[in-house]
Amino acid sequence: MNRIININILTVVLVFALSFSVAFGQNETSVKQNRIVSTIDSTYNNEIVLIQEFTVNVPLDSVWNAYTTKKGWESWAVAIAEIDLKVGGYIKTNYNANGKIGDNTTIVTHIINYVPKRLITLQAEITENFPEFMKKEAKDFYNVIYFEEKENGVTNVKSYGIGYKNTEKYLSLMKYFIQANEMSLMNLINYLETGEKTKH
Repeated sequence: MNRIININILTVVLVFALSFSVAFGQNETSVKQNRIVSTIDSTYNNEIVLIQEFTVNVPLDSVWNAYTTKKGWESWAVAIAEIDLKVGGYIKTNYNANGKIGDNTTIVTHIINYVPKRLITLQAEITENFPEFMKKEAKDFYNVIYFEEKENGVTNVKSYGIGYKNTEKYLSLMKYFIQANEMSLMNLINYLETGEKTKH
């Protein structure tokens, strides 16, 4: 589950040099980059959960459309998108503006279920770019995203990346997921609040 295993905005491991602060607690690590709070929750037996949360100053409809439509995805996340919004549907994306959906750079994210404007559960197909130990456990990875409209047209989004094992390999990998996801989510916030599309 975006450049995210988000597990979507969670799908290609990108390494960016971002400035972020890390606060360590007994069972979790929190990372805050600008307006996004990322937390690695290790309180579950043998698993960790990557939680990423942000608030954006636009109504819920705009945020939902950014996550669930072709126009939305192509405005902030990827160069090319194809969406089939239904239970058992998909989000197919390609970062390559010269590519096409269905070529070998296409990323396929399955829509497991959704409640309109409330939540969506995603599962990305693991690509060849991922480490071998993740390929073996791909069926365990999901991204559950909650949407909540607050007062005055403000929307809160909270994403849970689940299925990761509480091992040194996964904990090391999380920093890359966090950085890549936060960059994508900042692009989303910028697009929603200013209308400025991300260049691909």
